[in-house]
Amino acid sequence: MPELWAWRHPRAEGAAGRCIGRTDLPVDARRAKRLAHRIRATARRHGLPRTAWVSPLQRARAVGRWLARWGWRVQVDARLAELDFGRWDGQPWDRIAWAEVEAWQADLLHHAPGGGEPLAALAARVQAFVAEHDGPAIVVTHGGWLNALRLPADARTLAAADWPAPPPHASLTRWR
Repeated sequence: MPELWAWRHPRAEGAAGRCIGRTDLPVDARRAKRLAHRIRATARRHGLPRTAWVSPLQRARAVGRWLARWGWRVQVDARLAELDFGRWDGQPWDRIAWAEVEAWQADLLHHAPGGGEPLAALAARVQAFVAEHDGPAIVVTHGGWLNALRLPADARTLAAADWPAPPPHASLTRWR
């Protein structure tokens, strides 16, 4: 059974009030370094391997670059990317038609928001990543990815009210 030590990336610059999925926003270098220090300390304290998998988006890759500077093996994995919100991505939420948001909420698992990627596809990426790991894995990823990690593999429906708020930026989620 895999054990994931998964951190949400630091807060991205320019994300406030916007629908952010694959929009590739930067993070403050100091915040990325601080999170990399926390990951390194946690790995040392718990005897975890000095290998990390990171999302290809720069808000996660920035943390990976620090770890790589300190001798870690860092692997970029596209399956760790955030949900693709299609034409909504990067837009202020108040510019997205409410009827479109309601359509997504009515079928949260299978509707592709903004013509992007349905949550079921994100959940499949999460499950594929997890299935490849049989020991502890250190991951730097996104809030939506971390929420999808908690979905049952056999979920058929998902009410919008059941989708949790994302974990705080730079926080750790342990999963077994």
